[in-house]
Amino acid sequence: MVSTMEEVAIDYLTQYYTENDLSGLDYRIDEVRKMIKQTGTYFHTHEELAYGAKLAWRNSNRCIGRLFWERLNILDERSVSSEEEVAHALFRHIEYATNGGKVIPTITVFEQGSRIRIWNHQLIRYAGYQHAEKVIGDPASIELTRICEQLGWQGGGTDFDLLPLVISIDGKEPIWFQIPDDLIMEVELKHPKYAAFEQLRLKWYAVPIISDMRMEIGGLTYFSAPFNGWYMGTEIGARNFADEFRYNRLKQIADVLGIETKKESSLWRDEALVELNRAVLHSFQSANVSIVDHHTAAKQFQQFMKTEEIQGRKTTGDWTWLIPPMSPAQTRVFHQSFENEWHSPNFFYEKAPYKVE
Repeated sequence: MVSTMEEVAIDYLTQYYTENDLSGLDYRIDEVRKMIKQTGTYFHTHEELAYGAKLAWRNSNRCIGRLFWERLNILDERSVSSEEEVAHALFRHIEYATNGGKVIPTITVFEQGSRIRIWNHQLIRYAGYQHAEKVIGDPASIELTRICEQLGWQGGGTDFDLLPLVISIDGKEPIWFQIPDDLIMEVELKHPKYAAFEQLRLKWYAVPIISDMRMEIGGLTYFSAPFNGWYMGTEIGARNFADEFRYNRLKQIADVLGIETKKESSLWRDEALVELNRAVLHSFQSANVSIVDHHTAAKQFQQFMKTEEIQGRKTTGDWTWLIPPMSPAQTRVFHQSFENEWHSPNFFYEKAPYKVE
């Protein structure tokens, strides 16, 4: 049975007022009911929005880092109305969240509805260039890179060209904005033991800011609400650089480190993968940039589960996403099962504007 906006709104408001031990729930419900009856919708107060965003993180079944949901900082940008204002708000998010390397979990929320759209998968990401059978840069960015080029942007054609922000309002032609260089922190990858690793000239940006998911709170949808935590090392070392459909660098790493690659049974891939992930963690830590290893993250998730249990809440989760992509059986998460039930508030995947017919 499909719930009405009024019913979903009342459910959320009741949760918000109850969990925060607030008075005035009946008055607020009456206020929201009148607003919905008169206009067909309603608006969150800043406090309702802020707590709803935190709950969206707490309810995110695919996130192993939910222990820190209460630390989420909200930048309320619902008053902005132009592409330029959106871009500058996103610049503020990048600067604030990066925090000189001490990454702050942050979400920037623009007006409800789909009038404002951010075309990027992440605010900071590298371009991808298709040259016949060869790809320069990030293969995951090929489509957006082509769109940026059609809009007039021109990259340097390297493996690590930072894409601009692409923003559209009211379905109009999107506008691109180059992110100021001084706002973006990048980490050059070095290995704590093998100096030869530096020959690969690998680097990665410090903060993963997801910008293509919509957030739903109490029946209201925010299509533009980019958010970030900090990296778990395997996101970079076991996925971004290791996946065959991404940078696919394990063979190069093995060659540089002198690892024999003729036989799969030598487990050269595993050896190269461990050294790559060791380099990622070492480099971020040496640069004083926030990062967590997958074993620590898995232990933090166990603490999150215990805290939820104390509060009388059952932890839901998508097991296929919660297990780390490296040595998963060495974590407790691998040996647990979860109900993959989705609760509101939450984040949901949404097609990029350039993929919507």
